[in-house]
Amino acid sequence: MSNLEVLTPENSQLIIIDQQPQMAFGVQSIDRQVLKNNVVGLAKSARIFNIPTTITTVETSSFSGETFPEILDVLPDATILERTSMNSWDDQNVRDSLAKGAAEGRKKIVVAGLWTEVCNLTFALSAMKDTDYEIYMVADASGGTTAEAHQWAMERMVQAGVIPVTWLQVLLEWQRDWARKETYDATIAVVAEHAGAYGMGVDYAATMVHKAPSRSKYNGKRLAPNPAKDV
Repeated sequence: MSNLEVLTPENSQLIIIDQQPQMAFGVQSIDRQVLKNNVVGLAKSARIFNIPTTITTVETSSFSGETFPEILDVLPDATILERTSMNSWDDQNVRDSLAKGAAEGRKKIVVAGLWTEVCNLTFALSAMKDTDYEIYMVADASGGTTAEAHQWAMERMVQAGVIPVTWLQVLLEWQRDWARKETYDATIAVVAEHAGAYGMGVDYAATMVHKAPSRSKYNGKRLAPNPAKDV
């Protein structure tokens, strides 16, 4: 494996770390609604390409709360691995879950977690120290307690060999070629729903250029202009 190889559906797996309300309350490095949008978009991307996904949580009932329901709705059959340690690598269930994927050649570990400077950083450094896994840290599907905490944690990880990515970058690396029609429609649907201006552009091109129907299920009427008589 090499970090010169792009991410593919065959060489990747995903771990979602502590995407829980109490952890999100402390996030200041990214707008929290944007954070949720991005991690849900990443989870949907993993579902499209059948990427093995580990969900791990910390102190769910006593402190952090349940994993965002939008993530669980995307991955309703995923097993949630509860921990006490801030470092996911300290938990054997997490190690075993990742090892199962690695045994299939999936040694590129895509990570989206809270917080960047604690749970993400300690997991990344520990996993890389003990294995030959490559860590791809999804910067915009993770968050820190301050902008500086996120920035310097990302820089520390990069210095150690972690590869920084964004969620949309991961999706498009997995898709790679628009001729791959078996995943084309699902990929475009995630882009339209979660990819901001790019998604708006997809909707515009579909309806205005290609004359496709709107993806909305709206069934109402559109009234023609009716200028008031005294105008």
